[in-house]
Parts: sequence; structure tokens; C-alpha cells
Amino acid sequence: MPLSEDEQRILRQIEEQLQRDPGFGRTLHRPADHSRRALAMWGIFTIACLALTVALLGISAYLSFVAFVGAVVGALFAERQARSIGEASLNHLSETVRGRFNAMPRPGARPGGDDSHN
Repeated sequence: MPLSEDEQRILRQIEEQLQRDPGFGRTLHRPADHSRRALAMWGIFTIACLALTVALLGISAYLSFVAFVGAVVGALFAERQARSIGEASLNHLSETVRGRFNAMPRPGARPGGDDSHN
């Protein structure tokens, strides 16, 4: 089935946008939202395990140790999530800055945008 005129126009606009901004497609999908949720869950898990460690000290040192190991594992996973959020933020920032510098005119370029010297 052929595309309608509106669909072809929209497709052309998307193609033009992609040609002007290589990072355009990456800005549409934000995987950091899932990472933030996972970070919050691992943080809650870690705090719960620490509270359980303290509560179990009076009952059994072994159970308390198991809860403490759970808290360490939760902290390690929370740190991994925080690191991935930081890396994603830095990548997005560098793409934004790179895009702005690429959009700036080069020194010696003519205002018309044509750099060819005929």
C-alpha cells in the first residue's frame, strides 16, 4: 500500500531532521527513567536489609550476617545503577554540546554557507 501525501511529508521531515541532527533519534528514547526506578528500588532494598540486620542482631548473629550480605549486594547494585545514570547523562550532555559546536559556523566560512572557492 503506497503512503499518503501526509505520510510522505512527515517521512521527509523526519529524514531532514535526522540529517541535520545525528543525535535526534537518541533523544526520543530515555532509558534513564528505568534506571532511576531501579536505583530507588535497590536503595530501598539496601535500607530494608540494614534495618533487618539490626533487628536480627538480638535473635541470631547468622541471620543478621545474611541480612548484612543482602545489604551489601543491594548497595553494589544501587551503585551500578547510579553509575549507568551518570554515564547516560554525560553521554547526552556531550552529544548536546557536540551538536551545538557542529551547528556553529566555521572560522573563515562565508555567510552563505558555501565553503567552495570557485
